[in-house]
Amino acid sequence: MSDTTNNAPALTIAVPRGALLTETLDLLDDVGVDTAEVRGNGRKLLFDNVGIITMRPSDVPTYVEAGAADVGITGKDVLTEQDERQVVELLDLGYGPCRMIFATVVGEPDPAAEALRRLGVMRVATKYSRIAARYFEETGRQAEIVEVKGSVELAPLTGLVEAIVDVTATGNTLRENGLVIREEIMTSTARLIANPVAHKLKSAAIDELTRRMRAANKPSAPIAGGA
Repeated sequence: MSDTTNNAPALTIAVPRGALLTETLDLLDDVGVDTAEVRGNGRKLLFDNVGIITMRPSDVPTYVEAGAADVGITGKDVLTEQDERQVVELLDLGYGPCRMIFATVVGEPDPAAEALRRLGVMRVATKYSRIAARYFEETGRQAEIVEVKGSVELAPLTGLVEAIVDVTATGNTLRENGLVIREEIMTSTARLIANPVAHKLKSAAIDELTRRMRAANKPSAPIAGGA
């Protein structure tokens, strides 16, 4: 979406790389944002001429909150983990469905049940430390949260922890690594968010983008079953 007076982008949009990228670019094309340059240059991050910045999904709320981007797209899982960020959630875009789950090694006793029975503490690896800590506190179980940045599935296989909290779309990675889903914590889809100041000062452009995205939005696919 460009300013017709000087052909400059009316909005700066933070776009998530990774699993949400292709569907996000498809949606932007549908609402009139030319993403050809983004698709054609996998290493470039800033596309001034079309008002797009690409980044990790977890960084989108940071850039939007700070005003480096007027709007952005990221998963509900990221927004829930970073619920302290001052951003305005505008629209559930429906795509990129996944589940936040609690999982353990196949064949081993459920450590959550054992910990509750013995009033002990289980060790849980995750990239979502706030969501995990809050979940176990709300369900009355004690957990020591171990933050990891890489492949969470590795942690219980090596004995580092007894369980993991992570997101899964199909459950395939869990099954391939001998893990089984014990509980579902939440579901997540892609969301459109805005900077609070931009939401007021650029309300016409943001409202129009939201309207177009809502009109172009297609029903999300069913979330695939777990292990």
